[in-house]
Amino acid sequence: MSFWDHLDVLRGVLFRVAVVLFVLGVAAFCVMPGVFDSVILAPCRPDFPFYRLLDYIGTHSPVLQGVGSEPFSLNPVSLELTSQFFIHMSASCWAALVLGFPIVLYLLWGFVSPALYEHERRGIRRAFVFGNVMFYTGVATGYFLVFPLALRFLATYSLSPTISGVVSLDSYMDNFFTLIMLMGAVFELPLLAWLLGKMGLLTRSFFGRYRRHAIVALLIVAGLITPTGDPFTLFAVFIPIYALWEFSARLVPAPEPAPENA
Repeated sequence: MSFWDHLDVLRGVLFRVAVVLFVLGVAAFCVMPGVFDSVILAPCRPDFPFYRLLDYIGTHSPVLQGVGSEPFSLNPVSLELTSQFFIHMSASCWAALVLGFPIVLYLLWGFVSPALYEHERRGIRRAFVFGNVMFYTGVATGYFLVFPLALRFLATYSLSPTISGVVSLDSYMDNFFTLIMLMGAVFELPLLAWLLGKMGLLTRSFFGRYRRHAIVALLIVAGLITPTGDPFTLFAVFIPIYALWEFSARLVPAPEPAPENA
């Protein structure tokens, strides 16, 4: 095929991607009012699963007594006339992107796969499945853990008792999608480490050499995400991130032993 023939095929793939995202976006737009209240705004209510877990731990643990003892609830406020309509649109687009992520990758894979050898196709298939699983695991971690922790801290933080805190709907949604998509991207790090290891750019000894440095750096990152001061919330964020580091180390191939001299 000539360059222009490949370009025509790519144009067709991008058109199908646009159609898939459009259809998913329209479907998400139709069901968004119910999804918005029951899913997106669920971390604003005190019966959210993670808040109930905090309350249970604070009640039954002698070490972490008092964690999550104060009930938390939040009512975001729409400050602009057009905010709710545009958030309805943007939330539908984000939902279409999250739900259509595997389909988009599959369509792009169909364009690239004819140029690969059979053993390369097998490796990419495994990476495709693994990458999707890790992406949705990261999204779930962001939704059930990281975002509720950040929301609870930031919404209750007070610089002065004379300042009344009001959380706008736009600010809530910006932080919601940013943290969740960020965690989805962070959970792709094991896949990136595996690919770099296959290319010979990353070795397992790197993880062993810099493990102590990584622990300190990841503790700082976890503290910045959830600066609440209690050890439970700190380690609730640190442990999944550190597990990604160790998991990435296991995915990088170990160096082959040097041949013995005769």
